[in-house]
Amino acid sequence: MARTAWILPLSVAALAAMLIAGIGGTLTDLGPWYRSLKQPAWAPPDAAFPIAWTLVLALWALAAVETWRSLVTRAQQETLIGLFALTGLLNIGWSLLFFRLQRPDWALVELVGLWLSLLVLMLWCRRHSRIAPFLLLPYLLWVTLAGFLNLAVVRLNGPFG
Repeated sequence: MARTAWILPLSVAALAAMLIAGIGGTLTDLGPWYRSLKQPAWAPPDAAFPIAWTLVLALWALAAVETWRSLVTRAQQETLIGLFALTGLLNIGWSLLFFRLQRPDWALVELVGLWLSLLVLMLWCRRHSRIAPFLLLPYLLWVTLAGFLNLAVVRLNGPFG
């Protein structure tokens, strides 16, 4: 790959990560409804969430670029784009369900899909890049933590709707 051939994939991946973060942030409402939810004692402080999401989405973008660089066919590229797009859409979907629709119970079900999509993404990327799965691991771990937190919120506050 030419020295500058990484610029376009990196730019696209960075833009996608910023778009997901931006939409997710717009959907996240820490207003009265959220403040009224009982949280488990082990819940991270609210300030930790934007830091964690920035880190995991930056690593997500780097994993995309790292994998892209090793792909040789258009079908592989399309699969990669599809898998990354799926995780991005599911990420946004969780914020929509939890914060905007105020349905942590539905968000918990959707989060299982996000977690599974990340696992599939990691396994697929592993076939093409040795480092990409490790770059995606913090995202999977963060979504795992978010899943346990989401479950605790449902148990402490349900039923919803």
